[in-house]
Amino acid sequence: MKFIVSSTYLLKQLQVLGGVINSSNTLPILDNFLFELKDSKLTVSASDLETTMSSTLDVESDNDGSIALPARLLLDTLKTFPEQPLTFVIEDNNTVEISSNHGKYALAYADGNEFPTAVELDNPSTTTISGNILATAISKTIFAAGNDDLRPVMSGVFFQFSTEGLTFVATDAHKLVKYTRGDVTANQVAEFIMPKKPLNLLKGILATNDEPVTIEYNDSNAKFTFENSILVCRLIDGKYPNYEAVIPKENPNKLTIDRTQFLNSVRRVSIFSNKTTHQIRLKIAGAELNISAEDIDYSNKAEERLTCDYQGDDMQIGFNSRFLTEMLNNLNADQVQLEMSLPNRAGILTPIDGLDEGEHVTMLVMPVMLNN
Repeated sequence: MKFIVSSTYLLKQLQVLGGVINSSNTLPILDNFLFELKDSKLTVSASDLETTMSSTLDVESDNDGSIALPARLLLDTLKTFPEQPLTFVIEDNNTVEISSNHGKYALAYADGNEFPTAVELDNPSTTTISGNILATAISKTIFAAGNDDLRPVMSGVFFQFSTEGLTFVATDAHKLVKYTRGDVTANQVAEFIMPKKPLNLLKGILATNDEPVTIEYNDSNAKFTFENSILVCRLIDGKYPNYEAVIPKENPNKLTIDRTQFLNSVRRVSIFSNKTTHQIRLKIAGAELNISAEDIDYSNKAEERLTCDYQGDDMQIGFNSRFLTEMLNNLNADQVQLEMSLPNRAGILTPIDGLDEGEHVTMLVMPVMLNN
C-alpha cells in the first residue's frame, strides 16, 4: 500500500478529525486515525465510540488497504512540514515509512480492522440545511447548554424539526436560548438531543461554509454529511424538558437599550460584584437604567447610569452577571430588548435588529434574589 498526498492538505483534514479523539481512551486503537485507501481516494476516520468522523481526500495511488496510524505522532510531525508532497509506503516490518523532500520517518501502525466501524442508520429521516445556518444555530445555543452529568438531557442542544421550521433549544435551568429558522423546513416532525462535542466540531468546520449539510437521524443516532466529510454521533437519550412552559408570556415591562453599551457596563460593574454570586442589580425608572454591584466582604461597589427606553413600572431585579454577559455577547444586534414581569420571574432578552429573514432568537435568564 502506497500513496502520495500534500502535507498541508493532509494536516488540515487531520486537525479537524483530531477534535474527535479523547485525551484518555479506554481502547488504545482509538488513539489512532484509520486510513482506508481505495481507488486513489483516502478516507481518514477518527472515533471515540460515541462520535465518528471521516473525511475523504484525493491522493495519488493505485492500490487499496487499511491501517491505523498514531494520531498524536502524525499530527506533531505534519505540523512541522512546509507544503510538499509526502509519500506513505507500508513496509514489511509493520511500519509505515513517510518520505518528505528532506527525510524519512518510520512509525508503527495497527491493523485497520481493529478500528470500530461507524454506525449505519436504519431508515432515517432526512433534512438538508445550509452549513452556515447550522453553524449559526449551534453557536447561538450551545453556550446555554448545561454541564451537569446528572441531567444529561440538558447537556446537549435540542433539535426540533417540523414542516413549519427548525427550532434549536439549549438550557441549563438558569438560562435558556431558543433559536428558530422559519426559512428552512423539514419534511416531517422530528426531535432529538445532540451532544455538545459533535456540535462543537460541526460549528468549527461549518462556520465559513454555505455548502448544504444533509442531516439523517433516527431514535438513537444522527449523521451529518457535507462536502467530503461525514460525522455520525450517538444522540442523548431521554425526554427534553418542556421549555415553552418556562418562558413567561405576559411581560409588561419592556426595556430597550444599546447592546454594546449595556454589555460594557455590565462587564465593568460585575468586576465589583460578589465572586460567588456574580450578582448585579438593575434598577429601572423612567428613561434611566441604574446598574450596580456590591461585594460586602471586601467593601467593593460600583454603579453606572445608562439612558434607555423603558415602558413599564419602576422595578429592581437582580441577575447573575456572567449569564447576562454571555447572552449579550452572543447577539449581533445593535439594540436589544429586555422584557420582565416581576423581580422573581425570568427576564427575556431579544435582539431588535441584526437578524436574517425568518430568524428568531429568544434568550431567557433567571433572576437572582436581591438582598436589600
